[in-house]
Amino acid sequence: MYHKILVALDRSATRSPVAEKAISLAQALEANLMLVHVLSAYDTDSPGLPVRAYHSYYPILDSVAWDTYQQRWSTYEQQGLEELRHTAEAAEAAGLSTEFTQAAGDPGRVICDVAKSWGADLILVGHRGRSGLSEFLLGSVSNYVMHHAPCSVLVVHGDKVTAAQDSNEATESHPMSAAS
Repeated sequence: MYHKILVALDRSATRSPVAEKAISLAQALEANLMLVHVLSAYDTDSPGLPVRAYHSYYPILDSVAWDTYQQRWSTYEQQGLEELRHTAEAAEAAGLSTEFTQAAGDPGRVICDVAKSWGADLILVGHRGRSGLSEFLLGSVSNYVMHHAPCSVLVVHGDKVTAAQDSNEATESHPMSAAS
């Protein structure tokens, strides 16, 4: 069935549920894992995009600002690698063959590219629950991956989203129970 599972991890609240479900699924299927974190200016805790607008007027300030940005980006990279190592250690402790990689770029594209080059059978990706204007402006990584992946995709919802959906479904399926 699935022998190579790529797990897309970001720094949001959905990280733990995605990692836990990936480890559980990989154990059940005796599959290998590839953990992927994409360094993105839009990720949680990212230093954002560099701004170099004042270089012609204040070259010294631009140099200080650029150096500060590079230090923040380096810290962001190291934190991402530490989190990947920690998750890989947990997967390996569960008896799974696990690799990890981190790359900078557009998250959806990088995930699909890594899945293709690694030969993934399945991609697990989290869903943050963005909708409306934020989804339009920032995009939905899970939506992009579903439409561009070279293999099957499983979208994992965080516990809060799942709990809210479960309570809504219970109310909808038993409308009298809410009125009782």
